[in-house]
Amino acid sequence: MKLVVLGATGGIGLELVKQAIARGHSVTTFVRSPEPLESFRDRISIVPGDLLNSAQLGQVLKGHDAVLSSFGPRDPRANGNLLESFASALTEAMQHTSTRRVIVVSVAFLFKDVIIPPAYLVGRLLFGHHVADATAMEKILMKSGLDWTIVRPPQLTDKPRTGTYRVREGHLPRFGFKISRADVADYMIKTVENHASVGQIIGVSN
Repeated sequence: MKLVVLGATGGIGLELVKQAIARGHSVTTFVRSPEPLESFRDRISIVPGDLLNSAQLGQVLKGHDAVLSSFGPRDPRANGNLLESFASALTEAMQHTSTRRVIVVSVAFLFKDVIIPPAYLVGRLLFGHHVADATAMEKILMKSGLDWTIVRPPQLTDKPRTGTYRVREGHLPRFGFKISRADVADYMIKTVENHASVGQIIGVSN
């Protein structure tokens, strides 16, 4: 498949690039600062640009099968509407191309029914702005008419890929405290390959 990876210089993004290449996919990244991708330069297409610019995004998306996005703020405690602005730019760009499939990383803090861990309560207390921003992003995607999947992981770790994580539609798996960035990437790539979970919010955890 021809994939566009957004947020490619972050922890999940770098795993998406590495694993997609290993599985034989064609990868295009669209990033502001391409330096972290130097080791992949001869195996992927690296396009510099602004992820909040829908016109630039539209040019990159042309001819691709799907978008995998792990884009998000470096500091989840920061104020602002970065995710909301990104979702607006991305959905507007996709409406003007033939690319319909998009898988986006959100946050487990939005699961309101989780008691252990108390994801929503912790998110509202410690990361209120991030929760509000992620909520706005999800609403834009859900109203877009695109073939979206939203992935909500709990605390992320740098442990290696296991491939044995748990997946639950509409809920965080029971006692889902952590998951590795590599396993989140693994789930996203496998989901785009088998066209699963379209129009679904997915909880993943180790």
